[in-house]
Amino acid sequence: MSRRNLIRVLLVSVLAIAASLNFTFPAFALGGALPLLNQPAPEFALPSNDSDGTVALSDYRGKWVVAYFYPADFTPGCTIEARKFQEDMPKYLDRNTQILGISADDVNSHQDFCDSEGLKFPLLADANGKISKAYGSWFGIRSARHTYIIDPEGILRATFTGVNPIVHSREVLAKLDELQQAS
Repeated sequence: MSRRNLIRVLLVSVLAIAASLNFTFPAFALGGALPLLNQPAPEFALPSNDSDGTVALSDYRGKWVVAYFYPADFTPGCTIEARKFQEDMPKYLDRNTQILGISADDVNSHQDFCDSEGLKFPLLADANGKISKAYGSWFGIRSARHTYIIDPEGILRATFTGVNPIVHSREVLAKLDELQQAS
């Protein structure tokens, strides 16, 4: 038996043994442990580019919330993602849904980004990454590209990791429709 085949057999054996022991592992993604679905979403209150100054998740009780974490203002993927959310804004409003963008960039950068791209939804400054960490979306010094759908009672209903910015807003709208029809 070749060395390569021996390694394959050993790897398969270890995985088979682990599977037979019925181990369960917490959900992890780049950024750490993800919050649990169907449980209260981690609360937050963060500085915003909005004139109100600070935005809290609790401000949106009675509405669905799409909280999307992204690495940085003005980067290609983040710009595409934000533009797509903005293009679909009327569809979100029809679904009683607020979009909130969250990254480690400061409020001034967020304001410049909103002005540059014509964004009409709040961007929140998570400068120390505390909220990104609570959502399993912190990757070193930046937020990872993750999105969460939170229902009107503040319960986390959907998580998106491995986001493709080009189609992501459509995916979120489809999941939102599914969740709203089920409730």
